Amino acid sequence: MEKKVSVLAYECPPESRSNIEQALASTSDITYQNDPKLLKREMNNKQFDIIFMNVRPENGRKIDLLEKIHDQTPNTPIIVTCDQADTGTIEKVIGAKIYDVLTHPFSPALIKRLVRQALHSRQQENELAYLRRTQDIVYDFDRIIAESDNFKTIIASLKKFAATDATILITGKTGTGKSFLSGTVHYNSPRRHYPFVKINCANIPEALLESELFGHEKGSFTGADKQRIGRFEQADGGTIFLDEIGEISMELQSKLLRVLEEKSFERVGGNKTIKVDIRLITATNRDLPERIATGEFREDLFYRINVLPVHLPPLKDRPRCLAPLAEKLLHQAIVAMKKTHIKGFTPEALTIIRGYEWPGNIRQLANTIERAVILEESDRIGIQALHIPELFTRAPAEERITEPLEAQEKALILKALTENLWVQKNAARCLGISPRALNYKVKKFGITHENWRKHKKK
Repeated sequence: MEKKVSVLAYECPPESRSNIEQALASTSDITYQNDPKLLKREMNNKQFDIIFMNVRPENGRKIDLLEKIHDQTPNTPIIVTCDQADTGTIEKVIGAKIYDVLTHPFSPALIKRLVRQALHSRQQENELAYLRRTQDIVYDFDRIIAESDNFKTIIASLKKFAATDATILITGKTGTGKSFLSGTVHYNSPRRHYPFVKINCANIPEALLESELFGHEKGSFTGADKQRIGRFEQADGGTIFLDEIGEISMELQSKLLRVLEEKSFERVGGNKTIKVDIRLITATNRDLPERIATGEFREDLFYRINVLPVHLPPLKDRPRCLAPLAEKLLHQAIVAMKKTHIKGFTPEALTIIRGYEWPGNIRQLANTIERAVILEESDRIGIQALHIPELFTRAPAEERITEPLEAQEKALILKALTENLWVQKNAARCLGISPRALNYKVKKFGITHENWRKHKKK
């Protein structure tokens, strides 16, 4: 069931009121008002989606009232109704503060079309207010790198979840793709044509987070010099993604619970109830049951957000995904930085990528490749440009792809030592690792050479 549009009509003549009723009664809650004092009370207690206001240019008090209404709720479209002869004067005096002007007489069909356009325009403005830059991400389930069996299962589940409207909780370590997958769910859901709003709760000071989520009224606190629309209001009709939800305070958790239960809230410093229709996706790298046990997270909120749980494995547990994911990230970096002379990775570099544990997961892999693209002068990304600090073998035996990674790693180290005349310091520099890390690997693989001092005969 769609949310009804909340309409305020002020001092509308009988014919205009009748046409507004015919056009909007079935889809809207319409409030008619003629008294300016009662109008102020209505405006303080209720959030309206559209405002109709009949204006005569000679009535200076009416124009002052319209300007006050606009200042109080600048994001609400105001449609002025007037006589044909007054159109030019009204647009000159208050044109910047109104959405459009309707001249008497006007038909129900015109009203319906204009309201639809105004609501669509406001939705676009809300989304643009949040998404200030063009998205360069393609949210397509079929283009996600999912070669490892465990991740294939997760993607299959998320495809099913996208078709529903239930709340999703995504858990997993930092950098495993929680934000990207939340966007993929949204853009493959019935809400795809409405806003997708993301907010990282850990990046915003606690004192500001409530205002960020729910907005605030002018004068509600020091520095609040105008009304601000919050993220929940921006996301109306669409999806809001709250990353690091485990970081929010108990007080804010209570307000979030109310939004989930009643689909309504008040802005900071305000008392009008704002209704929203949103889907919530949350994510955290925290152990929420543990935080519940320590009294840091509400159990009832956990059950409301954990309707459809998804746990993302770290990148080291997705070994079959590593090489194709690296290739995809390399292509994106090449395009972004216009380094078209780079054609791919060297075989040695791919071996290093497969053999590293990637504690920072996809984010670390992407940053490493981006830096390598900046540094690499040849047509292939080599191990020196990757500059991975240490080597770790981590693929489970059942997921190793050709020869064991340890054998590939040992061969790579032997090659570097040979090319550097068995000088470990130079070989380590060539491999892009520390001499200490190379010494550890030399001992691990039992590599020796007659020129090394400790192996010389006394």
